[in-house]
Amino acid sequence: VQLQASGGGLVHPGGSLRLSCAPSGRSFSGYSMAWFRQAPGKEREFVAAMLWSDHGSGYADSVKGRFTISRDNTKNSMTLQMNNLKPEDTAVYYCAARGGLFRTNPADYIHWGQGTQVTVSS
Repeated sequence: VQLQASGGGLVHPGGSLRLSCAPSGRSFSGYSMAWFRQAPGKEREFVAAMLWSDHGSGYADSVKGRFTISRDNTKNSMTLQMNNLKPEDTAVYYCAARGGLFRTNPADYIHWGQGTQVTVSS
């Protein structure tokens, strides 16, 4: 599965961004989808994930209540709605996919998108 991520950019603290991830060549059916992020000098960390088939989802504590992961059936894509963004959310965001249930360890994912930069700054 090849993944294409988009939607990053520069936003002020308190602002919102919406990231999208779409597969090329197939649907997400049977997969779990996730977003990870990596800030300079830090390890890649889990942000959110969902099971494509039943919408079950999970979030990192740092983004609960601010970020929402969902799927767009019409576009066969996954989205991450990010609200009330903070400077500490600044990172390159990656979408990822794996067969079966979602995991929070990036090592458990074999399909990755190219990353999209999110910068939160005044």
